[in-house]
Amino acid sequence: MALKKSKYLNFVNPVYNGDRPASKMELSILTYDSSSAQMQNVSTIEELLKLKNESKMSWINISGLKDIDSINRLGELLEIHALSIEDILHTDQQAKMEVFEEYRFLSVKIIQQNKCFLYPKTLKKKLIFFNKMKYQNDSNELIIDQLSIIIKNNVLLTFQELSGDLLNNIRKKILEDTGEIRKMEIDYLAYLIVDSIIDEYFHSVNYLEDYIDDFEERATQTSDNSYIEEIQEIKKYLLQIRRAILPLKDNLVIISRQEKFFQTEEIKPFLQDLNENLNHTVTLIEHYREWLSNIMDVNLSVLSYQMNKVMKVLAMISSIFIPLTFIAGIYGMNFNFMPELGYALAYPIVLCVMGFIATVMIIVFKVYRWF
Repeated sequence: MALKKSKYLNFVNPVYNGDRPASKMELSILTYDSSSAQMQNVSTIEELLKLKNESKMSWINISGLKDIDSINRLGELLEIHALSIEDILHTDQQAKMEVFEEYRFLSVKIIQQNKCFLYPKTLKKKLIFFNKMKYQNDSNELIIDQLSIIIKNNVLLTFQELSGDLLNNIRKKILEDTGEIRKMEIDYLAYLIVDSIIDEYFHSVNYLEDYIDDFEERATQTSDNSYIEEIQEIKKYLLQIRRAILPLKDNLVIISRQEKFFQTEEIKPFLQDLNENLNHTVTLIEHYREWLSNIMDVNLSVLSYQMNKVMKVLAMISSIFIPLTFIAGIYGMNFNFMPELGYALAYPIVLCVMGFIATVMIIVFKVYRWF
């Protein structure tokens, strides 16, 4: 999407629109070139912009979107379109990509490693039980937060919905001059951020393999009512991740086909690698979901088989008692003229006949291997 003008529009009034309360805003700026790097934390937008050096690369990070006025102020000072500010504050929408004349905008969803499940472990059998899934922040829902990226000349702005350590490794590489980041253009920094997010997608999914293996082992051994619920929770977890990353997959395809977003030639060979990594993660999610569905089918088949065995035993017991009940019903009728009632041995004879019938039926069932 290209706009001829990117002036701040007064008739647009961006407000925060997310699925959780906005957190307190934290501001930082990291300026660097090939010879030096410096990071500073500040408290106001004006102080932040004073530290921006036109001759160096500047990475401005805003964590927390509570101070809407300051974010709007930053948009005005850097001539960021109001629609982009609105997208930054609208955190429950899908990831999107836009290209303006003065800058480029990309929003993605982040799944941080510290929001993975905590599972109680059974040491004896080394099995993982998902009796009650919890996150480290005591939330029963998967938390996926948004990261918005704006590339404007030699300035990169990142807006994080929640503060986290996902980007700390990149900051550390810049400050310690590890790799080629300082020698590259600002586009390379944006690429590294997207690459880190995609790697985190893979880690958030790949670590489930051992747990699914344990589910598969338990499929034929458990009849616990919570077993299916546990599998459904994992499938729900995978579905939420899938919904978060599919829009980025579409955006990367668009970015790969056009030259407007990443304008540095050195970045373009890496875009195919990003696409392949993201496609691999999506494929892995689909594989795990199908795997879990198959495990559920196996468990339901085992439960059905066990139920059939119980029903077969009950049916055999009922079959044995049908003729016995018939005999007891006949001699339970209180007629005055029943010759057998006058015999002294009538009672033991009837009991012997009933026992003989039951024994014969049990032998027949055994011959046909019905139990």
